[in-house]
Amino acid sequence: VQLQASGRGLVRAGGSLRLSCAASGTISAVRNMYWYRQIPGKQRELVATISRDGSTDYTDSTKGRFTISRDNAKKAVYLEMNSLKPEDTAVYYCNADIRVGFKESNYWGRGTLVTVSS
Repeated sequence: VQLQASGRGLVRAGGSLRLSCAASGTISAVRNMYWYRQIPGKQRELVATISRDGSTDYTDSTKGRFTISRDNAKKAVYLEMNSLKPEDTAVYYCNADIRVGFKESNYWGRGTLVTVSS
């Protein structure tokens, strides 16, 4: 099982960027999907969560600016980021609870760098 993220980039403050992440491999089901980020020198933090039925949750600093969505058929999760701020600069990671056969495990994608210039 692999999670492949895309959408890294450099954007000016106030701009927008969309991250994508797709799961591949022999997958029985994908339950919750997540986006995390890690700012240099800080711990990785949860940014947004989406359940299989589409219920979402966000960290306070991104509410109203970021939108998480998913396409269950494509086993993909997206993060639409608007009104970006320099403090959003971080490496963003997708994460998912994936069942293979009867066993569910948590998987991480490689990080993708988002840089917001002031």
